Amino acid sequence: MKQYGTKAVVIVLIACLFTSLFLAAVPAAAQANFDVNAESAILVDAETGTILFEKNADLSLPPASMSKMMTEYLVLEALSQGQFDWDTVVVASEYAHYLGGLDGTSRVWLALGEERTVEELYTAMAVYSANDATVALAEMVAGSEERFVQMMNEKAAELGMTNSTFVNSTGLPNRMLGPYMHTGQAEDENAMSARDTAILAQALVKDYPEVLRFSSIPSVEPGEGKGHFDVRLLNFNWMLAGHPQPDAKPHAYQGLDGLKTGYTQQAGYCFTGTAERDGMRLISVVMRSDSMASRFQETRKLLDYGFNNFKTQTLLDKGDTIEGFETLPVANGKQKEVPVALGAPLELIIHKDDAEAFSIEVIPHQELTNGDGLLEAPLAEGEVVGYARLVYEGSPQYGTLDGKEAVEVPLVAMEEVEKAGWLRTMMRGIGALFSGAWSKVVDSLKNWFS
Repeated sequence: MKQYGTKAVVIVLIACLFTSLFLAAVPAAAQANFDVNAESAILVDAETGTILFEKNADLSLPPASMSKMMTEYLVLEALSQGQFDWDTVVVASEYAHYLGGLDGTSRVWLALGEERTVEELYTAMAVYSANDATVALAEMVAGSEERFVQMMNEKAAELGMTNSTFVNSTGLPNRMLGPYMHTGQAEDENAMSARDTAILAQALVKDYPEVLRFSSIPSVEPGEGKGHFDVRLLNFNWMLAGHPQPDAKPHAYQGLDGLKTGYTQQAGYCFTGTAERDGMRLISVVMRSDSMASRFQETRKLLDYGFNNFKTQTLLDKGDTIEGFETLPVANGKQKEVPVALGAPLELIIHKDDAEAFSIEVIPHQELTNGDGLLEAPLAEGEVVGYARLVYEGSPQYGTLDGKEAVEVPLVAMEEVEKAGWLRTMMRGIGALFSGAWSKVVDSLKNWFS
């Protein structure tokens, strides 16, 4: 968590500059007229985590195969760290083979000892939600699914998923794992809230956007490409354009390229969707909806609501300065001020039809300030010396996934400021002393002749 000074907070009203802007909060009247038919749901902006709608978002529910997003994340993380590559061969274990023969589940019928590449198994998991492929990957990453589940829970904690617990890598009910169940009780399933699911989806899309290369595949036909499977890999996401399933065609949604469906008897029909239009990517989650079709209908409602009512606005670009605050004061430096600029674009989600005032708070970094709240030299060029926080001057309804109610970006020093020598510091002190004494003399003279 960032630390801020409390004595040097500067507020700049910028209503005159951005009178057409409105932060992520949804007007109360608009919210009152919108709902979705699901026990829990959330809609967020993927870039900022701004919450545009939520319903029972902290209710912990079984996510079914949406759990596989965490498996996808950890596999992509291991790939990025060089633990293996897409062409690395994985040998199917007894556990993976057991799930390959489990009736009524998604699987690619992995044989005991069957060799498949990481990319083949990842495709089967991301497109077809294959449970045997998922376990094979989990064992590849961690050596065992039990250890992998520990990694899943650790990553959930790291991401701030406070209402989530994982007991397996697939999202299957524990009772279906037979002799390979290892964590929890037979009646247990994984658990996530809609908010936590959105946190996970946001991290997955932002940290490893290559996931969309897989999640956007409508189907993989038998015999198609190197290392094909005998079974047709038909994506359960009916909202993908070009999906070959006849029942899917009415659900196709422009710009949608992911992310993960889920179903068990306890979970009901779940779906985490993501779509991008005009440079804005949204993430939606519906949990425990009524039917296969309903989860897509409710997702459409959520995404339409977001795209029809909100847009991304870049107020200032990286490297821009804030008018009137191009510099910040520095104590004990060779220079008395340091020029500062934005270290990242200042962006926010705005409602298209509302107009409100905003303020920018310019806050020095507390770890770099003295007791008077001033930046203390030395300062390095490019060092983060403060933060620019854009605050909506109203009543935000939901805030962001990370709990912040304001958009915030770093301010960086544009020049190095060396620490002043003892002589320079002493002379400044003497100058300040005489300046103060002279001011008192002038004030006394004014009083005599007034």
